[in-house]
Amino acid sequence: MNVLLLAGGLGPRLRPLTETVPKPMAPVGNRPWLEHLIIHLKNQGIKRFVIALKHYPEVVQRYFGTGDQWGIKIQYAIETSLLGTAGAIKHAEPYLDDRFLVVNADIIHDIDILPLLEFHNQHDGLVTIGLTEVEDPSHYGVVEQDESGRILRFIEKPPKDEVPSNRINAGIYVMDKEVLQYIPKDREVSIERETFPLLIREGMGVYGSVISSRYWKDMGTRDRYRQVHWDLLDRTLNLPMPGNPRGKGIWMGEDCEIGPGALLVPPVLIGNGVKIGERSIIGPYAVIGDHSTIGKQVRCAETIMWDHCSVQDGSVLNHCIFGSKTLIGTHYVLHEAVISRNGVMQA
Repeated sequence: MNVLLLAGGLGPRLRPLTETVPKPMAPVGNRPWLEHLIIHLKNQGIKRFVIALKHYPEVVQRYFGTGDQWGIKIQYAIETSLLGTAGAIKHAEPYLDDRFLVVNADIIHDIDILPLLEFHNQHDGLVTIGLTEVEDPSHYGVVEQDESGRILRFIEKPPKDEVPSNRINAGIYVMDKEVLQYIPKDREVSIERETFPLLIREGMGVYGSVISSRYWKDMGTRDRYRQVHWDLLDRTLNLPMPGNPRGKGIWMGEDCEIGPGALLVPPVLIGNGVKIGERSIIGPYAVIGDHSTIGKQVRCAETIMWDHCSVQDGSVLNHCIFGSKTLIGTHYVLHEAVISRNGVMQA
């Protein structure tokens, strides 16, 4: 069985950060989320991957190549036009096994795959949808099921007093390849609005099972992207942390230079090759990307920097996100700024 990672989304709510990178390549803890996901699935025995791409496919292809560095095999299904979730699966048909796993690659989770596969083997349907339970399902498409787990219908954003359950689509599917006969070619197709309702009407068997996962969050907005990082620093999200612990709540990479009087206020994550000037205060809740440079007397809190950023002397940064190679000039005061890759702010 191989896995199809859906990584072609545009990520419009994360702009301008996603202007030059696909959303799943946004770093989480100084490593692209897509890399975290691939390693997590590999550790559960999956060695063959297909990655569906549309937005800046060369970024993903250049980073992962054939997958040899990770001990896996990667093939790519590149869309020339937006095809939607089901359309992307249909487009990848030549690469897929008779039974395959589909994972939405921009949702942060630590799912255990085996229970979902075991449930799929226990019924005679063509699809098993991984479900997650949320406190307020009225913002999502909610599923209604019978006692066997068969999904009877999807209800899009129902009022709170009318929800049939608190279970929603977690963006993870086990599929038999026969499903692809029900997806038209070469056009945009929604899996939730078209494909799954069609399969239900045709009696093909669409089942749902709550995933075994300690964490699940769609990182598709700036606020959620920040929260993923705060959860990582608090260890609510238990991804591997790069670098070495330097006291409680402080992780530091290799070859860092910390100036005299500089203070790290936990929790903070400092990448490899980072330079921090004298009397700067970093944290709480700061993630500094690899090979970034922070000048003297900088105050940086609740802020995420990608790699190769530069912050000059005396700037104050709070609740910001900076894409790769962003330059912040001297004595800037920025609150909730989001600056794209290669962005520049100069005094």
